[in-house]
Amino acid sequence: MGRWICCLCSRVADSLMLLLVLALSCNPSTAATASTSAPHIKPSYSFGRTFLGLDKCNACIGTSICKKFFKEEIRFDTWLSSHLKLPPSYLLSYSGNYTDDAKSWRLVDITRLTSKYQHDRADKRICTSLLKTKTCSLEHALRSTQRFQKWLRAKRLTPDLVQGLSSPMLRCPSQRLLDRIVRRYAEVPDAGSIYMDHLTDRDKLRLLYTLSVNSHPILLQIFPDVEGWPFPRYLGSCGRFVVSASTRPLRDFYGVASEVAADLALQLLAILRFMGTNDLNYFFYFTHVDAGTFGVFSNGHLFIRDASTLGIIDKEEGTQLIDGQQEYKDIFSCLTVDCQSAFVSCNSIREKHSLIMVCQELLPKLLKGKFLQPVQEKIDSFLQHCANGLADDQGVHYAVAKLAELLKPLRSCDSRFAYRYPDCKYSDKY
Repeated sequence: MGRWICCLCSRVADSLMLLLVLALSCNPSTAATASTSAPHIKPSYSFGRTFLGLDKCNACIGTSICKKFFKEEIRFDTWLSSHLKLPPSYLLSYSGNYTDDAKSWRLVDITRLTSKYQHDRADKRICTSLLKTKTCSLEHALRSTQRFQKWLRAKRLTPDLVQGLSSPMLRCPSQRLLDRIVRRYAEVPDAGSIYMDHLTDRDKLRLLYTLSVNSHPILLQIFPDVEGWPFPRYLGSCGRFVVSASTRPLRDFYGVASEVAADLALQLLAILRFMGTNDLNYFFYFTHVDAGTFGVFSNGHLFIRDASTLGIIDKEEGTQLIDGQQEYKDIFSCLTVDCQSAFVSCNSIREKHSLIMVCQELLPKLLKGKFLQPVQEKIDSFLQHCANGLADDQGVHYAVAKLAELLKPLRSCDSRFAYRYPDCKYSDKY
């Protein structure tokens, strides 16, 4: 009798377990909860090396922040739980969260240097042009090039090593600028040296690849926000992704109140003035601006969100590469642009060009119809003078100065502008 009861209990237990398994399989959320609560199963955000571009290293940006991804201390916004899929791979940038202590999180931007389509197209170009195959080891192919072999032998990064690269930052290079790149390159242990002795072969390839594709992360590294430069903070790279402090693009602020629009316009003009005249004697100019070039932090502070179209001229040393030398082209010149594209002459660049682009593309959308007459009419008039000032340097600067004079009393001093509040209450600067 006891043996029969024991057998019956065992069958009942088996039936109950089967019912539990069936119930869990019918309820995915319960199943996910049950699996993550088991002590021997660790929840994991499994995205693999391909999504990050780690499978393409060392033809990539770097690996300094990869541990953060794999330890789940950087999460895409869609990663609310471990069973959710990654966001679409075709996007250029993603909003994410970053933590140092697993308790407090802050917003970050996770960005590709170019679209995945452009990356894939460039990878294919490397294989077909260098090895005459459809697929190949990108690192092997790039290592065999004449340019990289010169990099391997070089003790110092010199203008001839970057000639012909498409980045605006390197169209008119000075030795002082190139030394700054090597000394402050954040993807390697800091050596503080202008010589490349502390860079391994792998490091040199990553630096060359980054400069060839998009110089945005390099600018964030060599002109950091903690020193007063108007760029978001560089947090690191993993594969072909860059992680930086989060900003909202300027396009999100076209519909704001008049006092906010006035404040942002003044900040924009102040940035252009600072990039033209600063203590380090570097002149920064834009080759293109759009609604995503600038961004705004949560405290209302305006920054350069996308530095990829920034060129630099060294006013202290001048350019050490004559325009004719810039016509040198190789595979590194063509990773993201048409190899036939012409370079802008270094001698033709003026400070007014950035002002004119901003007056044409951004300020009208930010300031249109925001103010009462006759103030709005005067603002529109000065913007028009600035936008049409190609032949008149003085006219552009005069129009911008008058525009700033009009806007200054139109901005307010309150907690919406946390970056300058409450300082604005006690300072004539505001």
